[in-house]
Amino acid sequence: MSETLDTEREKAPLPSTLYTEEYFRTACEGFDEFNSSEGEQLSRRLNSAFSLAHVQPGMRILDVGCGRGEILRHAAQLGADAYGIDYAAVAVSLSHQVLDGMGGVAPGLTAVYQADAKKLPFADKTFDRVLMFDVVEHLHPWELHEALLEVHRVLKDDGRFIVHTAPNIWYDRFAYPMVRRLRGIMGQGADYPKDPRQFLVSINEHVHVNEQSLWSMQKTLRLAGFKGKVWLESPPQAWGRSPLDVMRKFVFTTPPFRWFFQREVFAVAAKM
Repeated sequence: MSETLDTEREKAPLPSTLYTEEYFRTACEGFDEFNSSEGEQLSRRLNSAFSLAHVQPGMRILDVGCGRGEILRHAAQLGADAYGIDYAAVAVSLSHQVLDGMGGVAPGLTAVYQADAKKLPFADKTFDRVLMFDVVEHLHPWELHEALLEVHRVLKDDGRFIVHTAPNIWYDRFAYPMVRRLRGIMGQGADYPKDPRQFLVSINEHVHVNEQSLWSMQKTLRLAGFKGKVWLESPPQAWGRSPLDVMRKFVFTTPPFRWFFQREVFAVAAKM
């Protein structure tokens, strides 16, 4: 593994300039809810991930890659002291705007810093919870390993690390080509580009560099000193009675097919 990471180090980090305000407001997960509520509402995906943290008053929470800052807002509203870091200056600015817009109504403290996830500016064993939502896929494997080592360092011994990342790489590699072929037969091929990273949000072609599967996420966490549960989910599906919907329900719910068709990877981990 160390040899692989050493080879991966030749891959430079993505430039922070790729992450513009336009990106955060038109492409980053939860942008519709953010634009309509300025952080007061969370998307289904972000809400699902945040709920796994079981945030309690008085906890210290770190959001690694805090983006627009809505997670910090919600943690502070629950009475936690919420800290966020992001290496994109525009993310820090957006987060400050969201937190300033709360008008001091939250019982918890908040702070946002521009920083590298591989060099967290905090002391050892500071946080009860560390959150990393939709960040993993933006870090090369060597970067992710270093970032997880930093998370391990700043997390309390009884703390919890919550991860969400998408898409499931097995979907992109194996299921998406079949879906694209079927949609082409149905006359919908124009909506399904050859590169799945261009599907729905074309900028992902440039900012997604390290999608995970169920097993790769488990291995990555273990190598950084974590143990815990990793699982797959998908957005809620509307199952009809057509033959296509019957087939979709089968592959979304039945092993081993679901390992390829479920699109989101979640993890709740603790120190070994």
